[in-house]
Amino acid sequence: MQTPLDDHPKPDSYRVTADELRQFIERFERLEAEKKDIADQQKEVMAEAKARGYDTKVMRKVIALRKRDRDEIAEEEAVLEMYKEALGM
Repeated sequence: MQTPLDDHPKPDSYRVTADELRQFIERFERLEAEKKDIADQQKEVMAEAKARGYDTKVMRKVIALRKRDRDEIAEEEAVLEMYKEALGM
């Protein structure tokens, strides 16, 4: 069923914008699929490490620490020690 709008072709600028929008959306969708594949691979790595006897919870903490600045880590550890001492731990 045709509508009155179908009788009037859309301007080229609209079509170009729609094409560009479609490209952005498709690129994003491809990246989402790649992100899922990478997450699946990361899970496989952790499952393999766990099967070999590694503590994956600790591994994740080490990975997070490796992303941070050494000075920031040292400061946080110093405060943690101070708090633990204050609580007699």
